[in-house]
Amino acid sequence: MKHLKEKPWFNYTIAACIAVILYVVLTHLPGVREGIRTFLGYFRPVILGCVIAYLINPLSKLYERSVFRRIKKEKTRESLSTVLAFITVVLFLALLMLILIPQLIESISMFVANLDTYAATVNDVLDRIGVSASTLHLDHVISSSEAILETVTDFVKNNLNTILSMSVSAGKEVLLFLIAFLLSIYLLCSKRRLKEGGKRLLRASVSESRYEKIKDFFAKSHKIFNRYIAFNLLDSLIIGCVNALFMTILGMPYVGLVSFVVAVTNLIPTFGPVIGAGIGGFVLVLVKPWYALAFLIFTVVLQCVDAYFIKPKLFGDSLGVPGLWILVGIVIGGRMFGIVGILLAIPGVAILDMLYKEYFMPWLEARRKPDGGSPPEQTGE
Repeated sequence: MKHLKEKPWFNYTIAACIAVILYVVLTHLPGVREGIRTFLGYFRPVILGCVIAYLINPLSKLYERSVFRRIKKEKTRESLSTVLAFITVVLFLALLMLILIPQLIESISMFVANLDTYAATVNDVLDRIGVSASTLHLDHVISSSEAILETVTDFVKNNLNTILSMSVSAGKEVLLFLIAFLLSIYLLCSKRRLKEGGKRLLRASVSESRYEKIKDFFAKSHKIFNRYIAFNLLDSLIIGCVNALFMTILGMPYVGLVSFVVAVTNLIPTFGPVIGAGIGGFVLVLVKPWYALAFLIFTVVLQCVDAYFIKPKLFGDSLGVPGLWILVGIVIGGRMFGIVGILLAIPGVAILDMLYKEYFMPWLEARRKPDGGSPPEQTGE
């Protein structure tokens, strides 16, 4: 093989093959993208299980270092830490549901009981802004509670097949999540064996010096992702708490429910705050329109502060990346890869910054040295 690499035609052939493959991929990009999506779809439970295991792993390590540190047998310590971490997550989700479900049931009950009041409120709002309900073809819908319930019933009857199809899809997604959750338990319990196997394969594939560099790169990337996840959760917690404080001060209803929705949707970059604001505004406008107006104005201000101050400072300082590059990464990632690009923009920019500073620049500087492969400058006699 080494002898072939020394032949000029071999290098030209490899370059031509790469060019042909690149041309085929670019000219059939939608088909290639759909093929990759279909192929990865078969591995969705495995991929989701790996993601869940990666997210729970820091909690498992925390228990291993604190709760079970006195256990000498390493395998037993890891297994107990993993089980306790999953129990903690399940109990937290159950507690969250116990807190939110009663508020959700109360909200629905209050909504149904006050349909006539809400219909009158909507009519009053339309009259104040100078828009007639008949102009928007809403006069029958918002005339009374019976009309609203009749409209909802007709909608369900006319879209029964779609609703059933969506219900079946939702059931499949729940089943897939349960399978992935169970798979993540096995992945975390076998993490040491999988890690050692990956190291052995990598060490057998590359030289020792390159193995150390790749190992160092993955360790630093892992640290960046862990910090990103932790501070993203912290940012959403801050937004949810500030929103709850604002609603409590103004005496608004549904503080816990709306603030939880705002905090969860804040985890979704760009579109998340819009979704949270829309849901919260819809709930509050049915109670008092000025509640919704105050909530939306406060949400816009809070998101501006979060986008231009909290997130750049929080993520930039914690990941070692200037706030400007964080904003640029979010814009470019969204334009290139959509929601996934926005979601991975911050850790992606941090990894690129780390590659540039710790690998690329030292490599360029080493090439300039006489002993790094570049010949010294010739001086005239």
